[in-house]
Amino acid sequence: MNNNADIQNIIDHSLESESGIILEDSAKAILKHFNINVVGEKKALSPDEACEQALKLGFPVVIKGLCSNLAHKSENDLVKTELHDIEAVKKACFEILENNQENFKKFLIQPMVQGKREFVAGMFNDPQFGPVIMFGLGGIFTEALNDIVFRVAPIGEADIISMIDDLSSKKLLDDFRGEKKIDINNIKNILFGLSELAEKYPDIKEVDINPLIATKDGSLIAVDALIITKKQNQEPCPKQTKIDKKILKQCFYPESIAFIGASSTLGKWGHFLTINTLSCGYKGKVFLVNPKGGQMLNKKLYKSVLDINEKIDLAVVTIPAHGVPDLIDELEKKNIRGMLLISSGFKEIGEKGELLEKKLVKKARKAGIVILGPNTMGITNPHINLFCTGSKVEPLPGSTSLVCQSGNLGTQLLAFAEQQEIGIRAFSGSGNEAMVTIEDYMEAFEIDKLTKTVVLYIESIKQGRRFFKSAKRVSKKKPVIVLNGGRTDQGNKAASSHTGAMASNSKLFSAALKQAGVIEVNQPMDLLDLSAVFSSLPLPRGNRVAIMTLGGGWGVVATDLCVENNLIIPELSHSIKTKLDQILPPFWSHANPVDIVGERDPDIPLVTSEELIKWDGCDALIHLGIHGQSILGQKMLKGLSEIDTAYSKDEIMAIHGMLDKMEKQYIEHIIDLSEKYEKPIIGVSLLVDAKTKTLYRSKEKKYKGVFFPTPERAVKALSGMCRYKKWLDSTK
Repeated sequence: MNNNADIQNIIDHSLESESGIILEDSAKAILKHFNINVVGEKKALSPDEACEQALKLGFPVVIKGLCSNLAHKSENDLVKTELHDIEAVKKACFEILENNQENFKKFLIQPMVQGKREFVAGMFNDPQFGPVIMFGLGGIFTEALNDIVFRVAPIGEADIISMIDDLSSKKLLDDFRGEKKIDINNIKNILFGLSELAEKYPDIKEVDINPLIATKDGSLIAVDALIITKKQNQEPCPKQTKIDKKILKQCFYPESIAFIGASSTLGKWGHFLTINTLSCGYKGKVFLVNPKGGQMLNKKLYKSVLDINEKIDLAVVTIPAHGVPDLIDELEKKNIRGMLLISSGFKEIGEKGELLEKKLVKKARKAGIVILGPNTMGITNPHINLFCTGSKVEPLPGSTSLVCQSGNLGTQLLAFAEQQEIGIRAFSGSGNEAMVTIEDYMEAFEIDKLTKTVVLYIESIKQGRRFFKSAKRVSKKKPVIVLNGGRTDQGNKAASSHTGAMASNSKLFSAALKQAGVIEVNQPMDLLDLSAVFSSLPLPRGNRVAIMTLGGGWGVVATDLCVENNLIIPELSHSIKTKLDQILPPFWSHANPVDIVGERDPDIPLVTSEELIKWDGCDALIHLGIHGQSILGQKMLKGLSEIDTAYSKDEIMAIHGMLDKMEKQYIEHIIDLSEKYEKPIIGVSLLVDAKTKTLYRSKEKKYKGVFFPTPERAVKALSGMCRYKKWLDSTK
């Protein structure tokens, strides 16, 4: 292939054909132009000519038949391998021609490339994310083992390294059964070449290089290639209109709210949304609208929003879906620019609802109105005591912004945040996202100074490419944490019926999240666990973890969990052992995890924890079973007071107070250490009760004490922090 014009001519010719297939010889010529190593070959138009070319190449050879309308040659018996003489070549050619005479174009004669390892590489255009690069185990194992990794194009060197690291079969890249380690530069050339090809020629729909054979010397050679172009009648991905971020922000900072559909009937949305908002301390003005008029909650019920003589910032709408489009005219006349549309009955119910939703959005855009929802559980901004949600939850103001495509899941997370004193910056149940999408929220939180962590529950995205770019940009400024609902086929089907949209391939979506620096989790509780550590602790510098435990078994469990989550448990250095020998009894573990052997001296965990966290061999500390001992102590004291009357009530209460004081001192000590050494410290409580929290605040301290009820949650949270830090470092 001599120049770009030649390539474009081949692509243009392919676009004119019905199949869009570029024949293998031309496909490999294009790949070679992009520095991808391809097998040498000869061409022939007849069996006799094929025999002549085979003699020139030398045996053994491979014969392939190229046909204009067939993409997969092996499945159509168009590939003949291990041909060792002229007779075998001639026989192979006639067998190829026998069933493919009409569409036959030419023979390809190639040397038989030998190698024990086969890989696959390629590019395809995804409807959501656009061009995507793939690499993995090839040959007959491609579909059987599905060991394939993806990254959204264009890719960089860090993306390629990450792709290789994600392969389950990456050991095959090392020395293998007498064959040399594969040259990583070969892999880089292939994947960079595919990325450049995708960027330069958007008419190419798919590139498939399978197999890529690894030779004895560690080279990778493409022995087959398929390129398919897009058909001219293919519809482009619809563009998404962005919304006015100023209006979106105003929806979370309304100075006045009109509840349209307010109702005095207990259990109706128009009743408990109003009750929740008023009873949680919202200081703005509240107006109630119902066409019947009258009074409710000692407030006048206006028959129309137009009857209100004051300025309205946000309309909270709970009227039936069919009446919402007509409401737009009144909101426009009243100059109301924000609508929180609680009502259901739109896209989520099917075609009829989808048409109604489109009509509503078109009318709202023309009127300059921004719609949150429909089919949403509401919004929250604790910083102004705005709790306009379907459940009465009042989390503390904080720095975690939460958006959920399931309103029920969102309010349950808010309830847990309230219970555990995890601060929330803002919440929205995004509903159907008819207008304000997950990308809009993310971009708004990107520039919001109060948001330190972005947490998302996602069942579908409308524009993958925009989501990917936004997430990657936001991740460089603050952590983004995502739970993807619909990862399985059954879950995907449920998500579709729930939100009215289908999710993209979950494996590709996970790859895009990782590439964008997003921390993906697989359980709802992980969302808040990670938000707790990100909002309360410094980032680790690496993934080396010291463990301090009150008992050996917990240390073993925590070690296994750390290894399974790609955390390193380093061996203790001689100097740290010497220091700990001065603190701990002679029978301590002398290893990491450090077992402080249940000693009752309250100074031991204080001093040991500081020695470990200041050790330059670790980046973080997990301590197990120290916090929560007061609960066990109080239970023992209760039993003591019931059995042994020698202790007075005052003595028992004094011991209670001492235990509480020790616990508080320990928490303060841990917070001080995080601040002093700028390393994360995460605790696992021995026991928990109704008073136990995830976060403990200390006055005038930058960080907080973080304690989880299980080692699993502590390790997963720390692992998420380490993954994020590693990604940040890779972008520098």
